[in-house]
Amino acid sequence: MRQILLPLLLGAVLAGCQALPPSVGTQRDDSVDITDIGDEHDTDRGRVPRQVDFPEDEYAALEKTGNAALSGRLTLDTASGTVVGGGETISVAPVTTYSAEAAEQALAGRAVERADPRARAYTHTTRTDGNGYFMLRGLPSGNFYVSGSLVDPTSGQRRVIIHEVGLRDGQHREIQLNR
Repeated sequence: MRQILLPLLLGAVLAGCQALPPSVGTQRDDSVDITDIGDEHDTDRGRVPRQVDFPEDEYAALEKTGNAALSGRLTLDTASGTVVGGGETISVAPVTTYSAEAAEQALAGRAVERADPRARAYTHTTRTDGNGYFMLRGLPSGNFYVSGSLVDPTSGQRRVIIHEVGLRDGQHREIQLNR
């Protein structure tokens, strides 16, 4: 059950996302929602209730797209070496009061209720390649939570990794999404 909840937690952390292949811009396909991956009949059972309502005004002030880019690699350091997150979803969501609540809960190992669907338009996703590398283009400037998860082979548990990143207009930033 916990292995199912952690990938769903990642989706909740970043307010709902769409999966895109690597090196693709941030086009949106509302038919795919990361929170739907796993048990198709999953409900909010076992999730922490949200304390922060969706802040319409806060999101309305944000740009949905821009000309910044973010690339990097998803890895996990373990006692037996570095694990590469190949074929995993990377999500980039603006730092807001709404996403901050979800990120805080995720880092504490808890999933919050599913995100408001309006947050999807502000969340950018891609998948890592076989070596854990990812690239997102078309990002607006601002502060973002960059999130990914992968299975720790030592424990068999999925580990969520979240980093906060600032982007300026036109900037290409490279990060190591590592824990």
